Amino acid sequence: MRTFAKITVAVAGVLALAACGDKGQDVAAQPTPTKTPAPPSVGVPAGQAPSKGKECTAEDIKTTGKFGEVPTITIPDSCDPPKKLLAVDLTKGDGPAAKAGSQLEMNYSLVTWSDKKKLDSSFDRGETFKLVLGQGRVIKGWDQGLVGIKQGTRQLLVIPPDLGYGQGGQGIQPNETLVFVVDAVKVGDPTAP
Repeated sequence: MRTFAKITVAVAGVLALAACGDKGQDVAAQPTPTKTPAPPSVGVPAGQAPSKGKECTAEDIKTTGKFGEVPTITIPDSCDPPKKLLAVDLTKGDGPAAKAGSQLEMNYSLVTWSDKKKLDSSFDRGETFKLVLGQGRVIKGWDQGLVGIKQGTRQLLVIPPDLGYGQGGQGIQPNETLVFVVDAVKVGDPTAP
């Protein structure tokens, strides 16, 4: 009789637990909540940061230094890289203006947008960079952005990937936005045709 009483109490306990379930469902049959990872952002290519919802302007990018001094470039975390070429004079020179065919002598410092690190600097090497504008011997962003720059000008030049290195090269990652501070040390006469 004692064994029967113990079995009856055990069965009653099981039935009581089953009655606690939702609408007669067995408690054990309820799924256990688990953490599901968030789905990847839609429309963001692998290796690219999600959009911050605002495109940066030239005013968002901070620079220091005067013409002839080694500049610093600070890229903000609060906005996305510009999609169009930005060429903004930081210090205006009063020398001749560059046009296609002009012989230029430039100093520059380059910071890459994705990692915000200085990648190259003629200032650090102590030698200027010489080019003939509009000849396709430099990236398109330079050929387009430096048109009109006057000798003695310091300029912020922000170059989107399609006018820079596109899918990468020369130590530049694919789809990289390039941020330059350039000094127009010399703007010479256009070369003869």
